[in-house]
Amino acid sequence: MPRVRLFIDQPFLASGAAIEITGGQAHYLVDVMRIAVGGEVSVFNGNNGEWRACLSERAKKTCTLRLESCLRPQQTEPGPWLLFALLKRDCTDLVVQKATELGAERLLPIITRHTGAHSTNAARLRAIALEAAEQCGRLTIPAVLPPAPLAGIAAAWPPERRLLVMTPGNTGIPFRELQATCLGARGTETDVAANLAPGIVIGPEGGLATTELDELVALPFVTAVSLGPLVLRAETAAIAALSCWQALAGGWAGQAAEGVR
Repeated sequence: MPRVRLFIDQPFLASGAAIEITGGQAHYLVDVMRIAVGGEVSVFNGNNGEWRACLSERAKKTCTLRLESCLRPQQTEPGPWLLFALLKRDCTDLVVQKATELGAERLLPIITRHTGAHSTNAARLRAIALEAAEQCGRLTIPAVLPPAPLAGIAAAWPPERRLLVMTPGNTGIPFRELQATCLGARGTETDVAANLAPGIVIGPEGGLATTELDELVALPFVTAVSLGPLVLRAETAAIAALSCWQALAGGWAGQAAEGVR
């Protein structure tokens, strides 16, 4: 595999196609990574798999990549949907980066009663997700949705997808017990790996308000889950919850458990 991996915003990739690279990406390839004419990189667009490409031409501020062969066909990369309360800029950036690396399929910034921020830079978060996907080897980029009130998201939530709310202390079930206690879409006990990957709710600094938490856990598709007795920062809780899900679903055993989507 080429040592440099690049996301390219092209609608379709095919053998023999020539793609002009400009701006920051051209600077990165030529000036930072020192890719010379004839050098190889791998590229992906989130739709057509990953391709080996050769740098065929370079100019002062642009270069051209010619696609040679498909390294990996496109495949779905289902994962949890992460609902996280907006934090300060650096912490929000960290959550987006690590959630991408840990396989989140969709990122939903939420506004809660105790949320300190109510807006974000969508382009910056998209760029962070792209860079993280390049680094970790994903073939897809998680969708980053605009911030929205938690109550509105919960009201429109698809009931077939379980929603796991991370609660403080030991007020919820331990993560390890989800396989035995999580209820499936039909209301019967079932292995969590047989259902859609869940949504995971991470509250803001100070946690969700009591009324918010009570309203959530009253919903039939919601399960309160504990991450243990320690008080975690919000960004740490997001990373911990996604890591626990990866371990539970089998994602760190080489592939996701059969049926997780």
